[in-house]
Amino acid sequence: MTVPSIDEGDTIALHLGYLDHYRGVIESKLTGLTEEQLTSSRLPSGWSPLELLKHLVYMERRWLHWGFAAEQMDEPWGDSGGSPDGRWSVGPDETLAGLLARLHDGGETTRRLVTGVDPATRAAAGGRFGEERPTVNWILFHVFQEYARHAGQLDVVRELTDGVTGE
Repeated sequence: MTVPSIDEGDTIALHLGYLDHYRGVIESKLTGLTEEQLTSSRLPSGWSPLELLKHLVYMERRWLHWGFAAEQMDEPWGDSGGSPDGRWSVGPDETLAGLLARLHDGGETTRRLVTGVDPATRAAAGGRFGEERPTVNWILFHVFQEYARHAGQLDVVRELTDGVTGE
């Protein structure tokens, strides 16, 4: 793994660097799969690689846009049928290219929202969180671990699908 070249004392920049890295890892794991491979599951739990990608798009929006910035979202759980506990799904018009564009656009919005912010800054009131609002540092770490965990899951799916291994 190539560590982002940044001041490691700046935790916001450190998180942003790793999030950029993992967006690239996710993209590389999905690139080269056929439409059938993107939309079918290799796992007993039943999720497809394209569903996981859509989940990452919405997950980052929920934590940063709706959570940290308290921006209202039309469909915060749009990746799971409107329910936080719903099954991930993709619509018939959702494509790898479109979802990857949304993933990277979301990363740019995240960067805009948190660059220059004190890591101890708490999430704004009125969004996802009630009285207990986490810090931006905590939120970014949580989003980072989501990306890392799901990248690992995609490693396994990709190896099962066509034998491609590695980061």
